[in-house]
Amino acid sequence: MGPGQGAPGAAQGGGQGPGRAELPQNVRIPPQANVVSRQGDRVIVEQGDRVMVRKNDIARLGFRARNIIERPRDNGMYEVTVVLADGSQVVTIYNSWGDIVYRVRILPNRREVVLVNALYAPTYVERDPGYYDATLPPLVVPIPQDQYIVETDWASPADIRAALIAPPVEPINQVYSVDEVRENVRLRDMVPRVDIDTITFEFGSADIGPSQIANLGAIGMAIQDIIRQNPSEVYLIEGHTDAVGSDEDNLVLSDRRAESVALALSSNWQIPAENLVTQGYGEQYLKVQTDGPEEQNRRVTVRRITPLVQSDQQGQQPMQQPQ
Repeated sequence: MGPGQGAPGAAQGGGQGPGRAELPQNVRIPPQANVVSRQGDRVIVEQGDRVMVRKNDIARLGFRARNIIERPRDNGMYEVTVVLADGSQVVTIYNSWGDIVYRVRILPNRREVVLVNALYAPTYVERDPGYYDATLPPLVVPIPQDQYIVETDWASPADIRAALIAPPVEPINQVYSVDEVRENVRLRDMVPRVDIDTITFEFGSADIGPSQIANLGAIGMAIQDIIRQNPSEVYLIEGHTDAVGSDEDNLVLSDRRAESVALALSSNWQIPAENLVTQGYGEQYLKVQTDGPEEQNRRVTVRRITPLVQSDQQGQQPMQQPQ
């Protein structure tokens, strides 16, 4: 049974309004969300006062995979298993909103590396991913600004590495789904960030030129070393644009920029795709407040979100090898 025929992962949810765009295959949206438009393999979704770009990330995880297996689970959830070339499996569970609530890498020796563990955390409740922006108090950052926001054009390799292993700036009392983190700036701001300003994007482009790959070296080598020591680390790669162009085009462009960086990190520094999460935010978070073209706003940011998507005790249900 293929996508569009009731297969798990097929586009579901959302109201069928006038002019509703056709959904790309395998993109789920929340039940109350409104589809604004479709651009290729991405869909722009509006829910309340939030507008987000959504994409199925299995294509990136499944690049050069031996097999991809989808199967439904209870309560509207579904599971996708990517079988890698070495026999390892990456199993992702999505809730009925299409949010990533569990992800584990199962090695050929059956050892499990849990990457996302919201589903089996005692505090997990399925809810609108935008809930927390309105309920958490204002953030107080207790560390120096140059440790909270690290810019790669001036930071040393040690500074970059420190930001990529830094703990949250305030206590985290529960585990969140990946999409709760993606969709809540208040949650993302709990962890320091690294702004990659050593690479630049041409206006309207998501391409990283061959001459710029080396400029990702400090980030790539740091994450490579960190994951070698702790294979369960998870990083969010955010894409951003300047304010020129339409909001929808900028959301998609920024999402492609984040994906370009993730692919470059995986291709050049062998960082497992499943340890990286990507999301584009368009022009929502300008670094330089201007409506005109601005190279500094065409950027990518990296955050360590491990503490947000994993429980301290990593309580989990053992996965079973798909048949």
